[in-house]
Amino acid sequence: PHNQTGLPTPQFHQARERGHEMTLNVHTGMPDPTPMQLKVKRLHDGATLPTYGTQGAAAFDLYAAEDATGRYGRVSVGTGLAVEIPQGWGLFMKPRSGMAFKDGIHAFAGTIDSDYRGEMRVLLLSDAGGPFSVKKGDRIAQAVLVECPQVQIVEVNELSDTTRGVGGFGSTGV
Repeated sequence: PHNQTGLPTPQFHQARERGHEMTLNVHTGMPDPTPMQLKVKRLHDGATLPTYGTQGAAAFDLYAAEDATGRYGRVSVGTGLAVEIPQGWGLFMKPRSGMAFKDGIHAFAGTIDSDYRGEMRVLLLSDAGGPFSVKKGDRIAQAVLVECPQVQIVEVNELSDTTRGVGGFGSTGV
């Protein structure tokens, strides 16, 4: 981090001298020695904690805590985990690209709110619509934490004009 003159702050130098990497607080730009934490509770033995596939991964992988078979093209699969998401944030589930490309199986995009404490479950859907199965320990989805400020909802009679206007699906090209 830098001060108003554009020079690194004393805290930044002190941390570097001690050999610590610094995380910056996104709101203040000041050093934040503790990275954000996601508290995870295993609901039963054998549940696998989320992992990042690479050091630069934006999302972490979620694992099946049970064998499951989708008989009609979909199935809900438990992760065996509950999470405590920081207030003002949400956890968004996403499909794993490898599963979608290789097997035609997609994780339905889901949102977990910061006040939910139940088991994270993943709804899997098959392109083919037929039966498919997953095994305990399979990576079944990925998830990312996103800051989600609650806003004041204000009803108005008019909205500001834009170049795009009311152009919806496909309006910017295919």
